[in-house]
Amino acid sequence: MLFRLDNIEKSYGGNEILRGVSFQINPFEKVGLVGRNGAGKTTVFKIIAGQETADEGEMVKVNTLSLGLLEQNVAFNESETVHTSALSAFQRIHDIEAEMRQLEKKMETDHSEEILTAYADLMTEFETADGFTYTARAETILLGMGFTPETWDTETKLLSGGQKNRLGMVRLLLSQPDILLLDEPTNHIDVEAVEWLENFLLTYPSGYVIISHDRYFLDKTANRIIEMEQGKAIVYKGNYSEYLVEREERREQQRREFENQQAYIAKTEDFIRRNLEGQKTKQAKSRRTLLAKMDRIESVAADKSSGNFNLKTVERAGTNVLMVENLAVGYGDKVLAKKIDFTLHRGECLGVIGGNGTGKTTFLRTILGQIREISGEMIWGTKVETGYYSQKLEDLDERNEVIGELRRVAPMATNGELRGFLARFLFTDDDVFKRVGTLSGGEKGRLALAKLIYSKVNVLILDEPTNHLDIPSREALEAALQSYGGTVIVVSHDRYFLDQVCTQMLEIKQDKSVEFHNGNYSEYLEWRAKNNKPAKKETAKEIIVEVETPKVETPKPLNNLSKNQRQTIEKRIAEIEKNIPKLEDELSKISDEMALPEVAANHGKLAEVSAKFDLKQAEIQKCYAEWETLSEELR
Repeated sequence: MLFRLDNIEKSYGGNEILRGVSFQINPFEKVGLVGRNGAGKTTVFKIIAGQETADEGEMVKVNTLSLGLLEQNVAFNESETVHTSALSAFQRIHDIEAEMRQLEKKMETDHSEEILTAYADLMTEFETADGFTYTARAETILLGMGFTPETWDTETKLLSGGQKNRLGMVRLLLSQPDILLLDEPTNHIDVEAVEWLENFLLTYPSGYVIISHDRYFLDKTANRIIEMEQGKAIVYKGNYSEYLVEREERREQQRREFENQQAYIAKTEDFIRRNLEGQKTKQAKSRRTLLAKMDRIESVAADKSSGNFNLKTVERAGTNVLMVENLAVGYGDKVLAKKIDFTLHRGECLGVIGGNGTGKTTFLRTILGQIREISGEMIWGTKVETGYYSQKLEDLDERNEVIGELRRVAPMATNGELRGFLARFLFTDDDVFKRVGTLSGGEKGRLALAKLIYSKVNVLILDEPTNHLDIPSREALEAALQSYGGTVIVVSHDRYFLDQVCTQMLEIKQDKSVEFHNGNYSEYLEWRAKNNKPAKKETAKEIIVEVETPKVETPKPLNNLSKNQRQTIEKRIAEIEKNIPKLEDELSKISDEMALPEVAANHGKLAEVSAKFDLKQAEIQKCYAEWETLSEELR
């Protein structure tokens, strides 16, 4: 066990946020913490980190546990550069180096055994702390998080908010705490950096808990999901996709049990009413006592509304909605992307991806006519009406009330019509009279989408529409776009969203070239892997693999295996696949044992059970490694 929450309760100003939250995090666990906006996820993090105190309940943790919390607003020393800030994560190594320099100066005149021994001890500690490689580690993680060498001498006070958050992530990853607490770690980083972070976390030597709305990221990085719902925590095994299946199965089982119990209660109450004063009085009283003592099963909580983004019927555009030929976009003489060629047809959805600064938003503004193209041609089809959703939400007038802002696109609509439409976007009652400037990021995003949808355009151009939306709201938007009769062009970092809605992908690369492919995000990745071989560059992921991961022999080609060899390998794979669930069940039982109060309170017993947990975890990892190696040999 690393830490455990027992019946944590927390309220703010009479608003109950946490109502008996209990869960435990064990070594090496990779956990996703999910739930609606406002469900209490960040509050849980603050209580774990000691920034908030629970009203009731307790947090139990290992005495030597080191916690690393990713802050949303990171502070830096103004005299630091990006490079020196990253190196500041190794303060102990810097202290050792300083002590060694002092001893080296003394050793010029003092050759005593005491000085030599002290120096040797420091050298051992320096090597143990990876003192010879820490600069390289810092630089590879800087690269992975999108800081090129040209930016390393930049003073931290000149960084944008997003860059500061990324640099804070760099320092946190370099500090290697026992448990990472990451609150929306994929915010402010592009897809390439997100993919690097996924691979880094998969090799992270300890555990972590991640709050994220990025479902693709949770699928890649989590092996356990904790859902915050109605102030409580519900624990599920597996990644995000597996959690969705198990959650539905749990809810269906709870629904059946609740209905069966309600039927039994009704039948029993009817028996009591008919026989309380009759010949079966004793039986009736016994059943009444039984009902009073019965643990009542709660009904399945109805899903709260996520907003209703169902798009209005739109006028049918021509078959060819947009034709782009040899287009180059940028500002003035600065080209950001060139040789863009594609044709978009009615009903299709084009997803645009690329690193930060590659020109995705510039491309959108160019095809909208807000920025002049540098060269090439764009031809819009007949009967096309475009609507633009800006990630900066710059089309919202913060002085207006919510209902007044919607009226800008429907000046002749009645208040009743506007209020009814706003209710579909979760603006009800007095919410419609809030000033736009007082809304949260998620509320502003929903209002901007409401305006766009109410305008009945047949081409939606969306720049990061899922920013600020929680997962249920993203799912509602996906469902609406899937049934939309018009055409969509969308820039997004949300890969799960791109998989659900896109029919074509356009990637703008750092070298200003582009790739266009028919298919969603996953299909594009598969195509790119088969057809492109980018020049190898030194990244953090590659260095970590080189240093920390044992080399595996290249599997034999399929045609080098005899029939007997194939049968032997297949038999062993089947044995492993049969054994892994048993081992994971044993691991789960050990985890449950660690959670027992009598074990947690006994340090000797806890150490013994923790050792069993580590051995079982290592056995499972060994099985997975063997399974992967054997599976490669069969390919």
